[in-house]
Amino acid sequence: MAGNPIVHFEIGCRDRAKTADFYSALFDWSVQEQGPATNIDTKVPGSIAGHITALGHEPQHYTIFYVQVEDIRASLKKAESLGGKTLVPPITLPGAGTFAWFGDPEGNTVGLLQK
Repeated sequence: MAGNPIVHFEIGCRDRAKTADFYSALFDWSVQEQGPATNIDTKVPGSIAGHITALGHEPQHYTIFYVQVEDIRASLKKAESLGGKTLVPPITLPGAGTFAWFGDPEGNTVGLLQK
């Protein structure tokens, strides 16, 4: 059985432009605004893509990685059975798939993505 890959990352902030400028200058990443997010291209072949977003509510500052799963509801149920907690139930984004957030038993937030 193969494991589940990390497929995306997200950086939360209050000021998308300032945050995008920081990471672009620090890591030489290419950033491009697209709707409510700023997409990140690390410019490294095989590297995962990410985005920067300002939610407008808590949490304001966070970093999160997303793990691709075949069945997001089953994965949330399994996380809960292992002591985790669903933080954001499944939300479908047209053209991007369905995502959810859960908290692990230590309080870390992890994203799930089903395409």
